[in-house]
Amino acid sequence: MEQKAISVSQLSGYIKGIFDAEELLHNISVYGEISGLNILRGNAYFTLKDDCAILSCVFFGADESNFNLKNGDSIVATGTPKYYVKGGKLNFNVVKVEPYGVGELYRKFIETKDKLEREGLFDGEHKKPLPITVKKIGVVSSDKGAVIRDIINVTTRRDKSVDIVLFPSRVQGEGADIDVIRGVRYFNYTDVDVIIIARGGGSFEDLMPFNSEALAREVFQSEKPIVSAVGHETDYTIVDFVADLRAPTPSAAAELIVKESKTKVENICQTWQKIANLVLQKINVNLGELVNLKRELNLNIKQLINGFEYDLGLKSQALEKLNPNKLLKMGYAKLESENKNISSVDQISLDQNLHIYLKDGSIKACVKEKQKWN
Repeated sequence: MEQKAISVSQLSGYIKGIFDAEELLHNISVYGEISGLNILRGNAYFTLKDDCAILSCVFFGADESNFNLKNGDSIVATGTPKYYVKGGKLNFNVVKVEPYGVGELYRKFIETKDKLEREGLFDGEHKKPLPITVKKIGVVSSDKGAVIRDIINVTTRRDKSVDIVLFPSRVQGEGADIDVIRGVRYFNYTDVDVIIIARGGGSFEDLMPFNSEALAREVFQSEKPIVSAVGHETDYTIVDFVADLRAPTPSAAAELIVKESKTKVENICQTWQKIANLVLQKINVNLGELVNLKRELNLNIKQLINGFEYDLGLKSQALEKLNPNKLLKMGYAKLESENKNISSVDQISLDQNLHIYLKDGSIKACVKEKQKWN
């Protein structure tokens, strides 16, 4: 079967489409040695090679990026491969170049960052909150330069009562991360409220001690909250990711930690006002409850008195029925003999003297006759 042929344009378009669609090839970094360098109208054209292969590269706008490399330099070029249909040529479009050493450091930085991130050292749930009130700050930084002076100036301006303790540390070069680790450990055994790890800006190589895995793990394990203030606002190190808070500059770290004295007084006044409002609210609630209790008590007392009055009325009526004066008023009489009540004929003998009590007086009588009813 005869295979259908395609045009050069179709094949070239197909190849271009593959490179354009493959996102894994976008913004990748490639290292090698520069050769055949030619700068024309601000664009750099060169070949990037190693022992086994070469790659054609073009860097548009190289003069604006301080492109000062030369043939034979080992570099890391970041960019995207592009296939040009009209020229039938594959070029690597470069957007950034770095000396090869920096590229190695960057790869190490990325590897360490990814490793610690997978382990959860950057997770927000592990971040310790800054204390509301700060009385003492521990600073791990160089005792020379503007960093510690900036922290002192900002802190003093905002609140003169806050103490600053400096642990002098190297912040650049081999072994600087070990110095910073010692500072973090030292302050964890003191009464500082928060720790600042600080240094000024610098190149990527200068900041490498703060990308140390050992330092990152020490910061993560710290019992004291740690604020990272390394480099300028655009600089990021691994310590920034693992610290409890990242400040763009050392001065900003002091501003984030130390509240102004005026603000503290205002906060205290607001707190007292809240307490007073809560107490007043509680008093009003209790007064309302007391009014209800008083109302209920009065009702209960009234019901109790009514009950007593009703019982008293019943007992008064019963006593009234037994009142001898009432019986006398009805025409009945009371008989006594020798101060003894007479209630039966059997208690009376003939010629016995009796006292007869009526409702309005008494009579003395002598018994001359008696008769008993069966």
